[in-house]
Amino acid sequence: MRDTRESRLLLVLLVAIAFALITVDIRGGEDSPVDGARQAAATVFGPVEEGMSSAVDPIGNAIGAVRDSGERHNRIADLERQNAALKAKLGSDDRNRSRVRQLDSMLKTAGAGQYGIKGAEVIGIGAAQGFSWTVTIDAGANDGLKRDMTVLNGDGLVGRVTTVGPNTSTVLLANDPDFTVGTRMEKTDELGFATGQGDRPLSVQLLNGKAKVKKGDRLVTFGSRKDKPFVPGVPVGEIVRVDPSGGDLTRNVYVKPYVGFTKLDIVGVVVEAPRDDPRDTVLPKKPEKPKPTPTVTVTATPSGRPQADGADNGNDEQ
Repeated sequence: MRDTRESRLLLVLLVAIAFALITVDIRGGEDSPVDGARQAAATVFGPVEEGMSSAVDPIGNAIGAVRDSGERHNRIADLERQNAALKAKLGSDDRNRSRVRQLDSMLKTAGAGQYGIKGAEVIGIGAAQGFSWTVTIDAGANDGLKRDMTVLNGDGLVGRVTTVGPNTSTVLLANDPDFTVGTRMEKTDELGFATGQGDRPLSVQLLNGKAKVKKGDRLVTFGSRKDKPFVPGVPVGEIVRVDPSGGDLTRNVYVKPYVGFTKLDIVGVVVEAPRDDPRDTVLPKKPEKPKPTPTVTVTATPSGRPQADGADNGNDEQ
């Protein structure tokens, strides 16, 4: 349209009409006389708006995706926390099952030897107490514990109580170099003294220099006077090496202890000694030696040998 006087007048007229319609629409409210025209316009221009909305929809989808991504992230985080809790629970259950096995084994050992025991848990190691091999247990004087009581677990001799507090006690382990215990050999009853050597096998000095011993022989505690510090019959270990006697009055052997001193958890303190010496009855049963499998030897017979004839001859003799 050309910019003329008539076009300007037309523009002014249209603007005036627009303002008039707006004023009438506002004053009319819900009963506005132009409401029908508005609906008609919506009908005409609605599809155009929908098309434009679909044109910008990827942006809305992106925003929704970010929001949904956050929700998914939260759900994943929740699942990860649940999995972690489940793993922790399973780990705890595994540890509990291990502790139940240890307790069951210890009770069987105590029952076999008729030892009255007080169960305890290892709660500390003795690094702070020097270079000795010691552990701290969560039982003390309030639980009836006293100095110089024997400590064992399901495998055998752990050590002896050296210090007692109200609720905790210190145990000197059997592999400590300052630890010595009297021993008795299984079956032969040969006596000796076992001394700890740290992470090496126990050194046992047998009183009989001519004692017949061999690798695999087993030892138990001999016991002390009035059962302190050691009660009799507690499994100690088995011989892994024998030194030549060399004509000495004593003989040295080396014993691998049954107890794993680096993985102690549940232990028992013997608060009541057995009425009778169990001797070597507490030792576990030795596994039976495998029986030899009979061997069948098949000898090939020469094809030319008249086996059938021989059988016929035998029948003829009958």
